[in-house]
Amino acid sequence: MKLVKLIANLGYGSRKDVTQLFRAGRITDTDGEVLYADDVVPHENIRVDDEPLDPPPGLVLMLNKPLGVTCSRKDPGRVVYDLLPPRFNVRTPALSSVGRLDRDTTGLLLFTDDGALLHRIISPKAQVAKVYEATLAQDLRGDEGALFASGSLMLESEKEPLAPAQLQVLGPRHARLTVTEGRYHQVRRMFAAAGNHVETLQRVAVGALTLGELPLGEWRALDADEVAAVFAPPTVG
Repeated sequence: MKLVKLIANLGYGSRKDVTQLFRAGRITDTDGEVLYADDVVPHENIRVDDEPLDPPPGLVLMLNKPLGVTCSRKDPGRVVYDLLPPRFNVRTPALSSVGRLDRDTTGLLLFTDDGALLHRIISPKAQVAKVYEATLAQDLRGDEGALFASGSLMLESEKEPLAPAQLQVLGPRHARLTVTEGRYHQVRRMFAAAGNHVETLQRVAVGALTLGELPLGEWRALDADEVAAVFAPPTVG
């Protein structure tokens, strides 16, 4: 692929805009040598305004989603895409969130421009584990773990019972819940079915991938080993 098309597809502008970047000498290699549109250069050696070129197609990143942000492209309030570089919104292929977290849930949210990978992660057949930590309005009764693990819990308006989920009690009103489905507001509705109310909710892991030291509201690209960890059993707890 020609450099003009590659860089335009990464959201740096139209092909005309990128051509102007070349003419202005703003696209260089790691040694600071000016590049031309027909040059053949490894992706990792390209710089735009002395900054490394964004990752190529196949990008996977994680965001530590803060409160009050919606997993949508169009919303009257703030959306998760506002937390990413603006050019990420016009990449080709498009970057999309892998599933959703509701406005009042924080934590690990994945994005990718790889449609096949996205569907592999969210497919019910994959049974990718999602790990949440919740603080609750009332003390746990003690029977929630057995209820969630039973595989027979039926949520209101659902036609199929939930798959077994694992509960770890962290305190009287603090719990970690691992689920392998992604039903609408599932964790909140599970605790509601057990007579409780979730006050705060954070996703802390997807598979064996955790937030680590990623600050709230920040993002970073994942390497191949980290993407593979999404499909591994969780290690938190």
